Amino acid sequence: MQAFACRRCGSHLYFENSACVSCGSALGFSREERAIVPVDQDGRYVDAQGGQWWLCANREIAACTWLARERGSLCFNCGLTRTRPNDADRDGLRAFKATESAKRRLIVELDALELPIVTRAEDPQNGLAFDLLSSAHEPVSTGHQNGLITIDLAEGDSVHREQLRRELAEPYRTMLGHFRHEIGHYFEMVLVQGDLLDRARELFGDETQDYAAAIDRHYREGPPASWRESYISAYATMHPWEDFAESFAHFLHINDTIDTAQSFGLTSVDAEAFRSFRDLVTGVWIPLSVALNQINRSMGRDPLYPFVIAAPVLDKLEFVASLSPRYQRL
Repeated sequence: MQAFACRRCGSHLYFENSACVSCGSALGFSREERAIVPVDQDGRYVDAQGGQWWLCANREIAACTWLARERGSLCFNCGLTRTRPNDADRDGLRAFKATESAKRRLIVELDALELPIVTRAEDPQNGLAFDLLSSAHEPVSTGHQNGLITIDLAEGDSVHREQLRRELAEPYRTMLGHFRHEIGHYFEMVLVQGDLLDRARELFGDETQDYAAAIDRHYREGPPASWRESYISAYATMHPWEDFAESFAHFLHINDTIDTAQSFGLTSVDAEAFRSFRDLVTGVWIPLSVALNQINRSMGRDPLYPFVIAAPVLDKLEFVASLSPRYQRL
């Protein structure tokens, strides 16, 4: 995430800011400009070409700060959500705000990586869409199928999420992490074809193996004892699809954190000076993550990035990074 500044007074802004705390200017996020821009009292922004943009209709219900093309309409990010809690579900709506916030960060990173987002309106069969569902009254399974990503809003509750993390013996579990994992399934579906499919099978295994049987085996037997030598997480050992999605999620974790660190001056290394994502991981991410882990420990917290990247995992990260036009240019 880049550092943002108010265009009127120059003060630092956070990505979620709807107003500048210094000068009081009302703000909106322009996806086209990748910038936080001032809006007038009617919630309107006029771009350099004279085009008019308006604050998203989900400003109140989802705390959305993004701009939409038409007054009273949804922004691009909110338009990707196919289903949300109904207005009477107060608990679901509270979780909905936090979930949409994580999704906005996801979309910004995908844009920066120049990864293609085809909407459900453009492709009704396999276009990207999100069902953000409350599991208060019926079970909800987070997952992906043919471009439709389902998220259990209960994961927005930190107590619930931490309980699941402990029960499943996971070192890391966040709402943004869920989005990054599930979007990995989507991009494997739309981008891994032809010669790329052969290479993916070399790295991750044959994805045609029975998925239901793989799930049963994983939860019955657990991961292999030596899984850390070849996988980024125990969950990645379940099936080649999950290995790809976990690797893709960590590619996004690493890419975004390095971008943020560079934007805020925490590292002076130019990420674009590296010839490959592999070199970026070994040259920047590993020493940076060690430092961030120690900073967390200095505050009495668990490590920020509690993972070990083995050599085979580096190969997988390099492959998923190569799907992004940004890294194809390295």
